[in-house]
Amino acid sequence: MKRKYNFDVDIVIPWVDGSDKKWLAKKNEYLSEENKIDIDASANRYRDWDNLQYVFRGIEKFAPWVRKVFLITDNQKPQWLNLKCDKLVLVDHKDYIPQQYLPTFSSHPIELNMHRIKGLSEHFIYLNDDLFFTKPNKVSDFFTKDGLPKILAMESARAIGGDIIFYNILSNNTNAIDSRFNRQDVKKSNKKQWYSLKSPIAFVINKFYDFSVRGGWAGFYIQHLPAPFLKSSIEECWNMFSKELELTSSHKFRSRYDVNQYLFTEYMLCTKRFKTIGFSYRGKSYYLNDTKFNNVAKICDAIKKQKHKTMCLNDVGIKNFNKAKIQVNAALNSILPQKSSFEI
Repeated sequence: MKRKYNFDVDIVIPWVDGSDKKWLAKKNEYLSEENKIDIDASANRYRDWDNLQYVFRGIEKFAPWVRKVFLITDNQKPQWLNLKCDKLVLVDHKDYIPQQYLPTFSSHPIELNMHRIKGLSEHFIYLNDDLFFTKPNKVSDFFTKDGLPKILAMESARAIGGDIIFYNILSNNTNAIDSRFNRQDVKKSNKKQWYSLKSPIAFVINKFYDFSVRGGWAGFYIQHLPAPFLKSSIEECWNMFSKELELTSSHKFRSRYDVNQYLFTEYMLCTKRFKTIGFSYRGKSYYLNDTKFNNVAKICDAIKKQKHKTMCLNDVGIKNFNKAKIQVNAALNSILPQKSSFEI
């Protein structure tokens, strides 16, 4: 069978077992040295929903074209993981993160250095461990035939409130981009993508910001969903933003002074290395919380009915954690009941 795409696509997933006593002791040792005002080390950043196996089952069933899955851990591994699986590459932090940044308990150094992973293909998809493939996906959902990542090109101001540290991080990203890329020049030189009617919402929003904002970037709309990357673009981004990326990589915990991996996506938007997509093209993000909005029952129903190609099930601090975990995992098991080759 002739391949439609002449390049390989890998997946990268970071994972941590936040209940591991040895890891917790190491984390708490470094946490005692930190200024708690400037960092985010909340428990929901690390607690395990015990459903990583469904991430792998979804990849195998709904994205069988993936070449390799690189699972990043800190000297840990899930008990069920099949290390003999041909598609699996288990990567430890020390295997690719420069020694001066270790140990780290922040996702940011883990993400920002992933281009250094040995054997990683030029085209890859980054997944957090709360992102699931829930119905069939194609390579074309993430990349064009000539290898460009598919990304939503839409400006969006960051609203103050909620997670103030995360707001600061997104603002740091925007400030970094603003210091190197003129907003008007970027959008005028690539009108076909920034004003595409493939995404009417993005078209209207981008026009609105053109009319209402003078000067620098308002910000970028981010999607917490599987994200396509080019390894070469990340390397270029490191060359341009080495100061910001080195500072972030040096932080042991998520800090208000960080940038994050969305900076790589924003860099691709500014260097024309993308093709725009529709607003809900790739999937939907859900937030597991204790309010009626995006509640657990609604989320489980969306899983069972396979409403989206991919779904984010983001833990934003739900209080009844154990009950929610049982419900969510039962829903995932209803569509992915069979073990994958990644499991023993």
